[in-house]
Amino acid sequence: MSSQHMLKHQQLGLTDDDVLKMYAYMLKARKFDERATLLQRSGKTAFHISSFGQEAAQVAAAFALDKQQDYFLPYYRDYAFVLTIGMTVQELLLAALFKAEDINGGRQMPGHFGYKKHHIVSGSSPVATQVLHAVGIALTALMRKEEHVAFVTFGEGSSNQGDVHEAFNFAGVFKLPVIFLCENNQYAISIPAHRQVAGRVVDRAAGYGFPGQRVDGNDALEVYRAVKEARERAVRGYGPTLIEAMMYRIPPHSTADDDMLYRTKEEVDYHKDQEGVQRFRRYLMESDVLSEDLDRALQENIAKEVNEATKYAEKSPFPAPEDVLRHVYAEDGGDV
Repeated sequence: MSSQHMLKHQQLGLTDDDVLKMYAYMLKARKFDERATLLQRSGKTAFHISSFGQEAAQVAAAFALDKQQDYFLPYYRDYAFVLTIGMTVQELLLAALFKAEDINGGRQMPGHFGYKKHHIVSGSSPVATQVLHAVGIALTALMRKEEHVAFVTFGEGSSNQGDVHEAFNFAGVFKLPVIFLCENNQYAISIPAHRQVAGRVVDRAAGYGFPGQRVDGNDALEVYRAVKEARERAVRGYGPTLIEAMMYRIPPHSTADDDMLYRTKEEVDYHKDQEGVQRFRRYLMESDVLSEDLDRALQENIAKEVNEATKYAEKSPFPAPEDVLRHVYAEDGGDV
C-alpha cells in the first residue's frame, strides 16, 4: 500500500489492532470514571476527580512511550494514562475505596497513583511538585547513560507554579530526557484559562531553550505523533520538549464542585460534541477498523470488567488498625 493510501494511524506506524486497543482503553477509563462518580454519589467514597474529556490524549501519550523503560509522573486526572500503562480498574477502585489490598495499603488519596512495578511515581496534593521530580529522574538517566525518558503531566493552572518554571530551566540547561505534557483543559478549578495564563503555555519552552508544540488534545493520533517525536528527541540526547494539548474538562472540577457557577450548560454541551473519545470512534468507523457490532462487544466486555472489579473492591476488607505503621519505616534495611 502506498503512503498516499495509508490511513493516518498506519502512517504513524500504528496497526489496526493498536488503534482498537487505544479505543478500548479510552472506553475503560470512561466506564471507570462513571462508576467512580456513582460510588461517590452513593456515599461510598469522599470525592472523585473526573478525566472525562481528556482520555484520548492520555491513552495516545501512553502508547507513544516505552512502558518497560520510561518513568511516568501523572497528575491526579490521569486515570486513562495509568490504565494504559498497566494499572487495572480493580486496582483503581481498591484505591478509591481505601481498601487494604490497594497497592499503597489504602493510605493514598485517589488519583495520586504510585506503582513501582509500572514506573508510576506517586503524586501529591500540592500541584506540580511531580514536575521537578520528573526532572530529577531524567537527570539520573543522563548521568547513567540510560535510554529512558521521564514523562510528566500537569494542567495549565499548575503551569504557573514555581516548581514548573524551575523544572523547565534545569531541564533546558542540562538537555535532560524529559517530556512535559500540559493537559490544557481550559479551567483551573473555576478560573478560565484567559484569567490564569498570560500568553500561551507552549511559548514558555522557548524561554528555557527547548522546543514547544501545541496540539489538538482531542486528536489522539496527533498527540501520539507529538509524544513519539519528543521521546525520540530525548533518547537521542536533544533534551526536553513541552507539549501543550488543548482539550476541555467536561465535568466539574470534582464531585464537590458546582461548575454551573462559572460556566454555562451551552458551553459544556458544545465541547461534549468535540471530545476525543467520540472523535476517535468516528475515525475508526470511517476507516473500517471498528464496526457497530465490535463496538457493542467492546462496551459490553468493559462494562462486565468494571462491574466485577466494583464487586471485588467493595467486598475487599479495609486496612486493620495495626497496619497504620506499614510502609512508614523500612524493615531490616529492605526496599521500601
